[in-house]
Amino acid sequence: MKLSIPGLDTLDVSGKRVLVRVDFNVPLDGDQRITDDTRIRAALPTIQALLERGGRPVLMSHLGRPKGQVVDELRLDPIADRLAQLLPGRQVIKLDACRGPEVEAAVAGAPADAVVLLENIRFEPGETKGDEQLAADLARLGDCFVNDAFGTSHRDHSSVCGVARILPAAGGLLLEREIAAFARVLEDPARPLAAVLGGAKVSDKLTVIERLLDVVDRLLIGGGMAYTFLAARGGSIGSSLVQPDQFDMVRRAMAMAKERGVQLLLPVDHVIGRDFAEGTEHRTVEGDIPDGWMGLDIGPKACAAYAAALADAKTIVWNGPMGVFEWPSFEAGTRTVAEAVADSPAYSVVGGGDSVAAVEKFGLAERMGHISTGGGASLELLEGKVLPGIAALQR
Repeated sequence: MKLSIPGLDTLDVSGKRVLVRVDFNVPLDGDQRITDDTRIRAALPTIQALLERGGRPVLMSHLGRPKGQVVDELRLDPIADRLAQLLPGRQVIKLDACRGPEVEAAVAGAPADAVVLLENIRFEPGETKGDEQLAADLARLGDCFVNDAFGTSHRDHSSVCGVARILPAAGGLLLEREIAAFARVLEDPARPLAAVLGGAKVSDKLTVIERLLDVVDRLLIGGGMAYTFLAARGGSIGSSLVQPDQFDMVRRAMAMAKERGVQLLLPVDHVIGRDFAEGTEHRTVEGDIPDGWMGLDIGPKACAAYAAALADAKTIVWNGPMGVFEWPSFEAGTRTVAEAVADSPAYSVVGGGDSVAAVEKFGLAERMGHISTGGGASLELLEGKVLPGIAALQR
């Protein structure tokens, strides 16, 4: 299915209640303070556009994993407070439920220029099951629907897909940007197209690897998953993370890369540690990893090779760190890749929570082409899957 959706311009929102699915699943500390409001700020352009066009936004989001129970620590009150700060001059009305007669009355009675925020949608047991009655109850709160939650668009949930099947529906500005970014990578990329994949388990990304081998010119593998590749090829990896049950699949992927002329890069050297601990003894080795040691980052020669492979790329997609970048002794690989992506003239798309955290840690976020707000959703797009939230808008 082509990556395109109806945008805000397809909806007449003037004077209408607009039910908006946003992704306000933000981190909170022990005192219920928001530690990163990126996702709230990412939704502001859509909310402001609706207000400017005379719409009356009614926002719904989840927070955490309450599993269908009311959990006081996961109420959206801190989010309402922050949203009010980000929308000066606008009243933000936080409700204590997300459906029912009292909610319907509160939405109907809200001032025309206010923003209404419903309570955590996942307090409802039917939300994650795609319950049709819940979707119908939510739909009564709006005249039309906007999905601006890319991070949950790979879920067939009531507030994501169910409402979209009932009301006139479109994608928000954030969702449009996400779709445009991945279309630019997957549908007609400027070449060479390089993909960088990292992270712990190769099993999490084998489907992505096989899909990308159909479209990329270069595939750079790092992180814990690299050691399954190296072991499957016959290398010694000491006590590094490995998934022997994936050897056959990995060998098939390596054969596919060779058959299709895709340059597959694996680390030739490693920063290794005695234990999986921040202060562990560490050193750099080339080739095999000795017994009793584990690979925790790619080495300097691999860094140089990966940077060179990215330098003249025209399109780059990156998902997953090269090592345990949270620890200074093992951050060089991820930092090198981040700097190479930032320095490259290529259009770049960075997805996955760890990759995003890395570029923010290294102060490089502003130099990336697009930073995705959805780790799971972005992976499924790269796998070639149809996201239910997008399909519901394309009906």
